[in-house]
Amino acid sequence: MPKKKTKGAAVTSQSEQGVSMKQVSVPTSPKEILGVFFSHLGTILLIIAAFLVGSLWTEVRYLKAGVNTTATTATTTTTQQQAAAAPATPTVTLDQIKALFTKDHLTFGDANRKALFVEISDPSCPYCHAAGGVDPELNKQMGAQFTLTKDGGTYIAPVPEMRKLVDAGQASFVWIYYPGHGNGQRATEALYCANEKGKFWPVHDLLMSNAGYNLLNNVVQNDKTKDGQLVDFLKSAVDPNFLSSCLSSGRYDSKLTSDTNLATQLGVQGTPGFFINTTNYAGAYSWNDMKSTVDAALK
Repeated sequence: MPKKKTKGAAVTSQSEQGVSMKQVSVPTSPKEILGVFFSHLGTILLIIAAFLVGSLWTEVRYLKAGVNTTATTATTTTTQQQAAAAPATPTVTLDQIKALFTKDHLTFGDANRKALFVEISDPSCPYCHAAGGVDPELNKQMGAQFTLTKDGGTYIAPVPEMRKLVDAGQASFVWIYYPGHGNGQRATEALYCANEKGKFWPVHDLLMSNAGYNLLNNVVQNDKTKDGQLVDFLKSAVDPNFLSSCLSSGRYDSKLTSDTNLATQLGVQGTPGFFINTTNYAGAYSWNDMKSTVDAALK
């Protein structure tokens, strides 16, 4: 069993390696000096070689350790960043959903109906258009998954089906803005303005048409100087003078921010997002995928 090293043992060891006080003969002539040098040259070279090999081995060992440590740190940091970038989706209660049905929001029906529908949307978002059901051209362009049944596909847009139940008094509906695609700000303010005149749905259907999609994404693009073109596009649904004045007033500018904050509190991170009571459907689901939840709510 090896002995435990101590400072005293280290000193003893050094003394045993030849560090003594006895007198030694010192060479004086060049011939003697060269003789001593060459007699110890092999030992000197071995010591130097051993030192270099030892240094190289130590450097390689530390470099390997450094790489491993760096990789571990990077992996840990990345994992922590990913965890921070993906906040947990909050649990939504029925009371929270019911609280949305106030005069401050775009609501149809009240909080007392059995089925409460929430749509979080952006009028410029292609998947919101797919779910809206009034832009069949875009539905087709998005592929078989979103081709409407009337065009030979299997997709049933959920928003028209929700509206049927709202009109029948069986359900209620609230529409909330979230900047999912990014070009729907002026259109959303137009929806709020139109709602003052009871024209939300006529304006909604124009904005969610193929022409509306192209106008918002290729022309208006949230540019207030293009409000005239937006107003002209919607003139068949709402009085253009009123709409122009309402948009110019900016009275709904802050509402878009509060809508976005509200959607975030509900855990929404993209558009469209739907709730049927507390059940969340994150995306443009077909009505067929939602129907069982609706049927259960209506019992």
